[in-house]
Amino acid sequence: MSNIDPVPGYQPHPQPVTPDRLQHREGSSRRVGLAICTVADIAAGLLGMWILLYLLDANEGNVFVEFVRGTADLLAWWSQDIFTMDTEGLRVVLNHGLPAVLYLLLGHGIAARLNRA
Repeated sequence: MSNIDPVPGYQPHPQPVTPDRLQHREGSSRRVGLAICTVADIAAGLLGMWILLYLLDANEGNVFVEFVRGTADLLAWWSQDIFTMDTEGLRVVLNHGLPAVLYLLLGHGIAARLNRA
């Protein structure tokens, strides 16, 4: 037997999906789902940390507090001033809590969907 293609340009029939390929696909989708879930958890954690630091009246001149606030503002740019209350603490909780909850729901939902695929 030789490895020469008898008819150039001929497309072979698609190969059936073997168990090894199926396991590889499942493993890849699980890794992607885990990565998405991890990113969503980190984003929600940073938003929650800013809410906690704000409510505990943390020193905003501190480098760590500045980092958390800046990151939280970047993550919640789309939800700024959705809620305009007179109470500043409640406004921060709602304007940063909404994206935290949405990131968790969307991230875990996408990860669950990928794990089922």
